[in-house]
Amino acid sequence: MAASTNPILRSFEIAASRCEDLTPLVYERLHREYPETKAMFRTEGSELVKGSMLAMTIEAMLDFAGPRTGHFRMIECEISSHDAYGTPRGLFTAFFGVIAGTLREILGAEWTPEIDAAWRDLLDEIARVVARNDG
Repeated sequence: MAASTNPILRSFEIAASRCEDLTPLVYERLHREYPETKAMFRTEGSELVKGSMLAMTIEAMLDFAGPRTGHFRMIECEISSHDAYGTPRGLFTAFFGVIAGTLREILGAEWTPEIDAAWRDLLDEIARVVARNDG
């Protein structure tokens, strides 16, 4: 199977070939960089919630960086639901950067300038969407 020409998708493909499950790595990084997030997840069943949340986020990000078939709109919907949970907007936005940082760590030398630029553009665009939805 040929590697994707979309740098965001390619970064996920490379990571998937090296890591069976991103979930623990992403949340370890999230809790390390933002310790206040530990208290945001209940202890019972939180692994399922974390896995589901990450899967939905990745699906939305891939659509946002690619065909924009509609899944990317989940980001806007989740802004409201996370507001209702009391999640600060900056923390909501930071989660996307935590995912990028986790991938960068997994990819190592395969984190190319092209992939880096694509991620920076994507994270900037997501930050603009979040800012635009500031109520």
